Amino acid sequence: MIRVNPHYSKIQANYLFAEVAQRVRAYQAENPAADLIRLGIGDVTRALPAACVEAMERAVREMGADATFRGYGPDYGYAFLREAIAEGDYRARGCDISPDEIFVSDGAKCDTGNFQEVFDGAARVAVPDPVYPVYVDSNVMAGRTGPAADGRYAGLLYLDGSEANGFVPAPPDGPAADLAYLCFPNNPTGAVATREQLAAWVDWARANGALLLFDAAYEAFIRDPGIPHSIYEIPGAKEVAVEFRSFSKTAGFTGTRCGYCVVPAECRAFDAAGAAVPLQPLWKRRQSTKFNGVSYPVQRAAEAACSPEGRAQCRALIDGYLANAKIVIEHLEAKGYRCTGGRNSPYVWFDCGMDSWAFFDKLLREANVVTTPGSGFGRAGAGHVRITAFNSRENVERAMERLDRAL
Repeated sequence: MIRVNPHYSKIQANYLFAEVAQRVRAYQAENPAADLIRLGIGDVTRALPAACVEAMERAVREMGADATFRGYGPDYGYAFLREAIAEGDYRARGCDISPDEIFVSDGAKCDTGNFQEVFDGAARVAVPDPVYPVYVDSNVMAGRTGPAADGRYAGLLYLDGSEANGFVPAPPDGPAADLAYLCFPNNPTGAVATREQLAAWVDWARANGALLLFDAAYEAFIRDPGIPHSIYEIPGAKEVAVEFRSFSKTAGFTGTRCGYCVVPAECRAFDAAGAAVPLQPLWKRRQSTKFNGVSYPVQRAAEAACSPEGRAQCRALIDGYLANAKIVIEHLEAKGYRCTGGRNSPYVWFDCGMDSWAFFDKLLREANVVTTPGSGFGRAGAGHVRITAFNSRENVERAMERLDRAL
């Protein structure tokens, strides 16, 4: 008799964004004429940069001719893209990352969910709270937790974020965890970590034989010159950190799908006898077994995003989203709400003063504006709401006018 994975039954309710979509669909079914403005899910709304479109068109034409057609690509990504990433995203910032330490994928969500597969099932996992749900749910599915109670799973170490610590939790005391997930700029709070704060995490991992999984999907939104864009700007991080990045928010690839992770050659975990084991061969084996790579036209488009022309176009897109975030902050703060994020991040996080889902429903029904309830990101997110800047300026201004009337 075939049995299902019993750990799936532990997962609480629906995936957050599926629940948001379900509530929105139900409301629209009741109110088909409603003009909804969506500032909930972090999905971009602007067209791809022209440099990316042109590169993809050229690559598609190549695929249409026998002489230039390409079949299966390299398991870990084409050399032209890995080299462009290494040079533009790392060496240009003083990080010694080589192309063969970069692994191209279909997005950071997949990589952050899949990387836990290379670790022992008994690994102790630390997650911030509020937290991107994929970090938690993928470890629940893998059997590293007990059942949930009061919004938290037994066996996970939750690191509370709050206004008091700027939503940047400090490392735990001693060897309390083997694996820790970090995300900066943060999803959902928009908080950023200073060089000193990241150095404390690297020091903790080195001292305790732990590993950091660092999600830097939103690094291109950083405008403060003092904020690190990569964990590898911190001395010693290459030994204890894997970094994830994505073209989704940087270049508008949410529907195009391309990202990458960095696994330095010296990055290690340990075997049962306590001997150091390099992680890179394990990830190579996992990817070559379970993943057939990103399509050639998409990788050419990603390469174009790394060109000087592409980077300028991507920056212009991001500047537009950050201008939207500024509008959101100004309206919320004028109403007396305390905001985090929005200045180096596309997300604005604020204390809504009531139950998160109740506030979500209030704005949906009274303002026809879709947001994301903070409690969906963890217990510490209760009473908070996330608003994204991913929409047109016109729609953001209209949404804030509606919000002003509803609050």
